[in-house]
Amino acid sequence: MFDTLSDRLSATFKNLRGKGRLSEADIDATAREIRIALLEADVALPVVRAFIANVKERARSAEVSQALNPAQQVVKIVNEELVSILGGETRRLRFAKTAPTVIMLAGLQGAGKTTLAGKLGLWLKGQGHSPLLVACDLQRPNAVNQLSVVAERAGVAVYAPEPGNGVGDPVQVAKDSIEFAKAKVHDIVIVDTAGRLGIDQELMRQAADIRDAVSPDEILFVVDAMIGQDAVNTAESFRDGVGFDGVVLSKLDGDARGGAALSIAHVTGKQIMFASNGEKLEDFDAFHPDRMASRILDMGDLLTLIEQAEKTFSQEEAAKMASKLQSSKGGKDFTLDDFLAQMEQVRKMGSISKLLGMLPGMGQIKDQINNIDERDIDRTAAIIKSMTPKERAEPTIINGSRRARIAKGAGVEVSVVKSLVERFFEARKMMSKMAQGGGMPGMPGMPGMGGGPGRQKKQVKQAKGKRKSGNPMKRKAEEQAAAARREQAAQNGGALGLPAGQDAKNFELPDEFKKFM
Repeated sequence: MFDTLSDRLSATFKNLRGKGRLSEADIDATAREIRIALLEADVALPVVRAFIANVKERARSAEVSQALNPAQQVVKIVNEELVSILGGETRRLRFAKTAPTVIMLAGLQGAGKTTLAGKLGLWLKGQGHSPLLVACDLQRPNAVNQLSVVAERAGVAVYAPEPGNGVGDPVQVAKDSIEFAKAKVHDIVIVDTAGRLGIDQELMRQAADIRDAVSPDEILFVVDAMIGQDAVNTAESFRDGVGFDGVVLSKLDGDARGGAALSIAHVTGKQIMFASNGEKLEDFDAFHPDRMASRILDMGDLLTLIEQAEKTFSQEEAAKMASKLQSSKGGKDFTLDDFLAQMEQVRKMGSISKLLGMLPGMGQIKDQINNIDERDIDRTAAIIKSMTPKERAEPTIINGSRRARIAKGAGVEVSVVKSLVERFFEARKMMSKMAQGGGMPGMPGMPGMGGGPGRQKKQVKQAKGKRKSGNPMKRKAEEQAAAARREQAAQNGGALGLPAGQDAKNFELPDEFKKFM
């Protein structure tokens, strides 16, 4: 969603690199480019004005003029101001002192409230809570059925006593759901309310009645991040008519310009609390302003990547894999079964494109990342599963006839199987070298990776000597001449060729060599 904004900002900062000092003209030109980038991203005009004013004021201050690298300092300022307009610190849910905690979802029709109720329920379930989804959207056709299906997929309970489709009293359903939650020991109640295609009095009145009936601890305004400036107008109307405590952005994975996300927190004064960035129920998480700003500036989001890895990978399994790679057999205990297990774990983390997009600097190759075929992992898994247990444990036994059988079973060409096995050997060798502290192949050990002094013998590349003759008689003569030179050198002062009796540290270079020192 923020690709265009990221590209414009990256190009702007690139023009500042290499400048030892920023002039007024440089600051004005940079501010103008940032202003254009924000306006093109559909950020609200009042937000753009406040943002640019703060950046220009700080860029002219001592923190930039006295900085060793003014360009990096400007990037730091822009990053901090982005964090500020996105809400500053991460806003957490407020839980009731006495269960159940009531969370009410409000917003326009089509914003994704019903699906988001399931995503929020699954997210809270993962944190050890027992949420209950309540179907209070009794007007939209099949809204109750949709919530029931979403709740089943999320593995959470649902309260839907009315069939909907225009039948039932949503206010009474909301009231009864609290008693139902207490009876069934649910500590969180998520109320899904009806929406409209636009703001009207009936919508506001019904939302206000439900609010008064259940006294929610949190009212979350769900807004479609793809509708641009209208998202801000709608948010202001809901804030004034019903009131809300936080914002949830849905459809952040869309290709719209995304200015609503940068505008809504600043304009309404209410922080963005959650973000939904995909169709799957797992594509949902707390909104972190600092991480989003980092993504926009192509600095990556390693914290989110680490958190996803921690959720997916087992510490026990990770230790087991590491021990295999660190074994005395040079990593040969690491089999294709282990390789397949690792791939499946990575796949659970989500789209490969999204994972790579969280790494710093990946915006420069986003076209290649977007063109990654996610089915390649499935093809690789099919090839490995077409092997026998012995072949997976000992890939070295895979010969031509075995490759042909495996290729036929996986539905691929024989060359694909051969390529996979060769790449596996290369990857195993590299991972084993890194696990044992050798660093990257061809590079010295990295600090903290076990490749420093005392852990690994220093490899010294021998200098390429004079080539020996292929003629045995001539080679013998060359060796005798070399031995005679070494003996003469020893008599004249050792291997350094110093005059006899002279210490190397007291040796004086001839005058003609001193000019090179």
